[in-house]
Amino acid sequence: MTTNDLPGAGKRVALFATCVNDVMFPETPKAVVRLLERLGCEVDFPPAQTCCGQMFTNTGYFDEALPSIRTYLDAFEPYDYIVAPSGSCVGSIRDQHPMLAERSGDDELAARVARTSAKTYDLTELIVDVLGVTDVGAYFPHRVTYHPTCHSLRITKVGDRPYELLRNVKGIELVTLPDADRCCGFGGTFSVKNPDVSTAMTADKARHVADTDAEYVVMGDNSCLMNVQGMLSRQRSQVRGIHLAELLAHSEEDFAAAEPDVEGALS
Repeated sequence: MTTNDLPGAGKRVALFATCVNDVMFPETPKAVVRLLERLGCEVDFPPAQTCCGQMFTNTGYFDEALPSIRTYLDAFEPYDYIVAPSGSCVGSIRDQHPMLAERSGDDELAARVARTSAKTYDLTELIVDVLGVTDVGAYFPHRVTYHPTCHSLRITKVGDRPYELLRNVKGIELVTLPDADRCCGFGGTFSVKNPDVSTAMTADKARHVADTDAEYVVMGDNSCLMNVQGMLSRQRSQVRGIHLAELLAHSEEDFAAAEPDVEGALS
């Protein structure tokens, strides 16, 4: 297959890394670049990008969130496709940005937000819906369970796309997570404001993960993955965490030399 025959040929995609990945999990956006370039996309990283503003909005600081929205627009508006490895941040862009722009009373801002939020995709949406691919050539010979994070399910609505991609990974043993649609207890500021409830929810999620006897738990949001992996680590569990992008980026060639260093795992 030539480069021009690849599903992403001719598509220029802007990567929104998200702040949590930029600060704590840089291997995830790097994995997005490797994966999309393998599929033929040209990937750009607009350096002016910052936060999507979700933390301001969730805490009720609507006016303070507007500069983040304008920065997002300035960085990403020129692109036809914008991708982020976070159902939470994509959900914020598509749900909260239009609400805040309308609330501001700025019609021009609202129009810009409508155009840009409509072309912002979760990684799985871009691969399955835009590129038309469910087999990305990944290889991961391990027993894996998948937790669909709340924002991915309920706001971004990624549906079965992550499962479609995971089922086509060569060598994988994909096992069902009990009560997969239950929250892991993170919820951003929820875990800070309601620590006891959050801890109980996270303990339930960690128990369900451990019950699968999986080697890895995979998610599409590193914040939720960090929360659950932290609980598993405190319980001395051997289950490791990995972001979906990092799993999908691994090919058979990666494993030919040595087992990959899974950056999503927390010790």
